[in-house]
Amino acid sequence: MIGSNNYLGLTDHPYVIEEIHKAVDKYGSGCTGSRFLNGTLDIHVKLEEELAEFMQRQAVLMFSTGFQTNQGTIATLVGKDDLILGDRSNHASIVDGCRLSFGELRKYRHNDMADLERQLQRNHNARGKLIVTDGVFSMEGDIANLPCIVELAQKHNARIMVDDAHSIGVLGENGRGTAEHHHLEDKVDLIMGTFSKSFASIGGFIAGDEEVIHYIKHFSRALIFSASPPPAAVAAVRATLKILRAEPERRRRLWEITRRMHREFKAMGYDIGTTETPIVPVYIGEDMKTFAFWKALTEAGLFTNPIISPAVPPGRALIRTSYTATHTDSQLDRVLQTFHDIGKQFGII
Repeated sequence: MIGSNNYLGLTDHPYVIEEIHKAVDKYGSGCTGSRFLNGTLDIHVKLEEELAEFMQRQAVLMFSTGFQTNQGTIATLVGKDDLILGDRSNHASIVDGCRLSFGELRKYRHNDMADLERQLQRNHNARGKLIVTDGVFSMEGDIANLPCIVELAQKHNARIMVDDAHSIGVLGENGRGTAEHHHLEDKVDLIMGTFSKSFASIGGFIAGDEEVIHYIKHFSRALIFSASPPPAAVAAVRATLKILRAEPERRRRLWEITRRMHREFKAMGYDIGTTETPIVPVYIGEDMKTFAFWKALTEAGLFTNPIISPAVPPGRALIRTSYTATHTDSQLDRVLQTFHDIGKQFGII
């Protein structure tokens, strides 16, 4: 399995499974209601408090999915005459949140800070400005140029929201994501996280100042009109958060694997683009050739993900691989040997 986002390898951790069982035994399978009705249990509140402490933010609000977190946050905060500036490679949930808001969206070229500044200059009269970016881009595997984004936001009086779905648990000395990685935690207004990657569950959260989080809680339709996360999912996140904090060696192992895979793929002659993370895209090019390559990998016993247009630009189809702290060296040897053999067979390397 080199096609999941289970970065810390916690989906089958014995402690996580044990805590899930305890939660099901105590609370049952679900709440059958929204957070404002019967859908808030003590474990929902405790998880929000624990995440706020971990993220070193005043408050955290939990949503039922990561998609809803972005959608509900952006659509709630951005109003008429406001401007959103978003990276062209942002996740679909960010795009949909922008569409549902009453603000105007301006996209800038991927990680192109000169283009972002041009957009800010052209729209300097906007009432409010929000720059929204992925922290780690889920297809390319590269990291947002947050130092430059912060500089431009301060210069043009804009706020910043970072989607750290693929960053929390991966980037930063303590795993707090892109802002910690760049030592800019006090310069980012809102940080979004998901539970379906490093936290080995499902759901999402937004972290920020208490006043802003309180406002989102009482006005976000995605929160108010959705059933709350089931107890098992909440218990899994609480358990993984404890492991994340107690076992930094998992993150160190993940980065050992990441550096090796970057190095080995490049040495074989593969184009892996600008990735800086455990997301390693292997660019094939043409869509049907990518499908054929993916099929050969599958038949050889490797689970990967073929990514074609419009998810990526035409002619830049890729095999998306991603790595987990629990991959063994022998498994990685097999991955590399398989890519070598199939790459030679297809004339790609």
